[in-house]
Amino acid sequence: MSPKEKIKNDMIQSFGHAYQAFGLNKLMGFVVALLIFSPEPMSLDEITEQLGMSKGPISQITRRLLDHKLIRRVWKPGERKHYYEIVPDIFGQAFMNNFELIKGNTRLAKELKASVEAADDPSLEVLHHRLKEMEQFYTLMEKHFQQFLDEWRKLKASDSNS
Repeated sequence: MSPKEKIKNDMIQSFGHAYQAFGLNKLMGFVVALLIFSPEPMSLDEITEQLGMSKGPISQITRRLLDHKLIRRVWKPGERKHYYEIVPDIFGQAFMNNFELIKGNTRLAKELKASVEAADDPSLEVLHHRLKEMEQFYTLMEKHFQQFLDEWRKLKASDSNS
């Protein structure tokens, strides 16, 4: 196995494990890694061949990755097949996907806390305290995520100008 093939295989396995650790499908990590590794867009047939898997699961995963805006479909002149590549800011987009989950947790905490407050039931005092803490936690997370995102965008803009 060439050093290039070893790097590709290690990368695919590592991304698969990382995606699985985040509670996502390991196959999503495989496809993302393969597309990050590939300098050219790849067809579904090429992806399935490279990963040694059947077309059905790969097709489902590419649809999910498209929905998450981590990959995009591209057209190659003279070709009828769909080709896929990573989006230009895949890491920023992955971060934004996670950021949306954080915002959802903040909304959930606020809604539940408001319901508990409206119930005006002293037996819910402990729950109210926990939901208030949840809201504070995710609100703080949102603040820091936004700061990080602003810094990332600034860095990306300076990289594209140099």
